[in-house]
Amino acid sequence: MNNPSPSESGRWLLLVANLPTEDPAARMRGLRTLEALGAAVLREGVFLLPETAATRQGLDYLADYISKGAGSAHVLAVVPASEAQQQSFRKMFDRSARYEDLLKVVDSLKVGFGIADPSAVLRVLHKKRHDFEAISALDFFTSGQQEKVRASLAEAEAAVHKLLFPAQSQASGVPDQPMRRRVWATRKPAWADRLACAWLIRRFADPEGTVVWLDKSQEAHADAVSFAYGGARFGNNATQVTFEVMLQHFGLATNPALVKIGAIVHFLEAHDTPVPEAAGVQTLLQGAARRSTSDDELLGEAEKTFDLLYEAYFEPPS
Repeated sequence: MNNPSPSESGRWLLLVANLPTEDPAARMRGLRTLEALGAAVLREGVFLLPETAATRQGLDYLADYISKGAGSAHVLAVVPASEAQQQSFRKMFDRSARYEDLLKVVDSLKVGFGIADPSAVLRVLHKKRHDFEAISALDFFTSGQQEKVRASLAEAEAAVHKLLFPAQSQASGVPDQPMRRRVWATRKPAWADRLACAWLIRRFADPEGTVVWLDKSQEAHADAVSFAYGGARFGNNATQVTFEVMLQHFGLATNPALVKIGAIVHFLEAHDTPVPEAAGVQTLLQGAARRSTSDDELLGEAEKTFDLLYEAYFEPPS
């Protein structure tokens, strides 16, 4: 049985806590946990949250953590004494101002459609979507404002994808349907072409997609889009590495900055036509590989290199 939403139950949780002052790190950890839970401050040491299974679990865990340290904490279930108090509590969790600020940013980005670099706009939209998800996760009393921002983001993302991929089609061959929010699978080990393709996917083709790294004998899930290995949906051909193939497929081969990056990746994989910058990029990727403890961490480090290359090569339209 589903737990009632905060608006249905009308119940609230109070955390009455004496956070340890002699252990600044533990105190800060407690305050950050309360912030992550979306708690409102009633007064010093008293924090309020609507009652849900998740908020109850979070506060119980935090109270236990505080009590095991040098502080003390109690979680209390309360019901407002009046409708006025109920509304006063709810007002503390009104996220409409944050939604409005987010909506203004998204609307301002739309002004640049067709003028600014679509990939740069898409990266900002990607960040704004994460902001939206963070606000929505703590929006206990959902209003129409949330759906308004969600629709505006979706509309903006679709418009930018049309600018980026005017001729894009899905693997299924259905025209004008971009590959979005997909799982993208490649094989280990992660090196130049695979890392560059993953960067291209996350920055241009499918910012909301997920990249997974398969072991040598592991097969990709049937719904995944595979790349950069034998038999994958996107792979090398007689003259191009996978990164270059993907540039062609997504209609990005007219972007000079990406073509220059493609030349570097091609040399690092095929070792044929020398590119002056390739040695430096290879050194940076080797350093990233040495300091990374996982393929995802390596991708995060490699993305910094490709981001900087793109910024260095990109020439805004005159």
